[in-house]
Amino acid sequence: MQNKQATQLIEKIQKEIFQEKFNISSAIEDLKKVREITMELSNPVLTKALRLSYEHLAENDAFLIEIPNDEPIDEESEEKAAVYSTENNLESFSYFLSLLTDCSKKNNLLDLKEYNKAFIAM
Repeated sequence: MQNKQATQLIEKIQKEIFQEKFNISSAIEDLKKVREITMELSNPVLTKALRLSYEHLAENDAFLIEIPNDEPIDEESEEKAAVYSTENNLESFSYFLSLLTDCSKKNNLLDLKEYNKAFIAM
């Protein structure tokens, strides 16, 4: 991400997770600010991922989506199945945040799309 302010907000959330000081309401507000900043980047996947993530956090009071699988579970199926957690998955949330910092990488964008599908399916 090329916007310094947006990157700083994402890093702030990551730091809070690392220091075990994660606060959902603070993260939601920061993600909303990042979304406002990134709307001008004309990246609909990123914009949607940010909106869906803070809506997911607000609705569930936790991040309940697992890190997307690299391989489909069934070899014949091309779609990846989203896996959900029953408790707050900060490792997955941290990974999600890291994807936001560089959407120019194809694999990051693909994983963001998988998170978006999981947010919508939940």
